[in-house]
Amino acid sequence: MTSGGSSVGSGSSLEGRVAVVTGVSRRAGIGFAVAREMLAAGASVLVHSWSPHDAEQPWGTDPVGDAGIVELLGGEGHRLRHVAADFADPQAPGLVVGAAVEAFGAVDVVVANHARSSNQSLTEVTAAELDLTWAVNARASVLLTQAFAAAHDDERPGGRIILFTSGQHLAPMSQELPYAISKGAIHQMTLSLSDALADRGITVNTLNPGPVDTGWADPDLTERVGRALPAGRWGSPAEVARLVRWLASEDSQWITGQVINAEGGFRRWAM
Repeated sequence: MTSGGSSVGSGSSLEGRVAVVTGVSRRAGIGFAVAREMLAAGASVLVHSWSPHDAEQPWGTDPVGDAGIVELLGGEGHRLRHVAADFADPQAPGLVVGAAVEAFGAVDVVVANHARSSNQSLTEVTAAELDLTWAVNARASVLLTQAFAAAHDDERPGGRIILFTSGQHLAPMSQELPYAISKGAIHQMTLSLSDALADRGITVNTLNPGPVDTGWADPDLTERVGRALPAGRWGSPAEVARLVRWLASEDSQWITGQVINAEGGFRRWAM
């Protein structure tokens, strides 16, 4: 503990670290909160976005656009850069990691927060959507990890990869099969990726943040899920971001290969 009663461990500073945070395209999103938290902790951050995906979804794109998001984070400069890339392209993960190295000279942390949402049931699911959702969510997470491993300087201690899954291992998601299947792949890859990098001092962990209020749910779903959460509310992006910051820090060095459920006691049976 630091002096003065702070709850932030002394190893939680990210001063001098370089992080890539994917999926930073909406002020209400987890990615925006994570990027802001990492910057506040002292890291240099390359933020990635792909707004055309948001344009296809009910919530739409953020009115301020990519440029506005970057400005709200402090504007491009010596500690913040932005790149737009479509992870349906297998070259994109490598280009994103390469952009961080070009901008900041190194890369220490990758937070693979991006996701393609897809609502297709068993009767609706198509091969094209399965392929696309798997490519963006699962394949890109592997390729980001591969690109990070190739670029990381092991003389810089504390390599961190933080992936995201979505609770599909705890309850069925039969109306979102492409999404659930692709997120399940991330769950299953975590241990093997961590083993591949453990001898280099690089940790790989996956976070299931539970229900997080990012503005996508309608009022009925918001109310029903809220009843199943002991706090009576959904989680906030800021709460997720604080956990990501900790996982990116020196304090988390003894944890790898884990899928961490941070759901606020979510009682699915109570919905």
